[in-house]
Amino acid sequence: MDNNTPPPEFWNRANALINLANDQCDSAIPNEVAASTMYASARFNAFIVATTTGSAENMKAEKERALEYFTDQFRKMMESNLDDFAENFEKYLAPAAR
Repeated sequence: MDNNTPPPEFWNRANALINLANDQCDSAIPNEVAASTMYASARFNAFIVATTTGSAENMKAEKERALEYFTDQFRKMMESNLDDFAENFEKYLAPAAR
């Protein structure tokens, strides 16, 4: 496994969050669940930046760098997942449509 391959724990955490979001779709509009998950991710990542920078002043100084990093990472992950769903559309969605 190279340094760019996430460990199994990464996938376990991601799947737990996806499962929670899927469960919430049973009683909420999926687009609203998506908005909630994006907000939660942004809020948690802001917390991570706050705890790693150590002060409000440092956090303000790192704001643009943090925005660049998280925006870039989200875009890469979103692009990868869009490609994956497009390539596996029937496999992922056809059973749900029946």
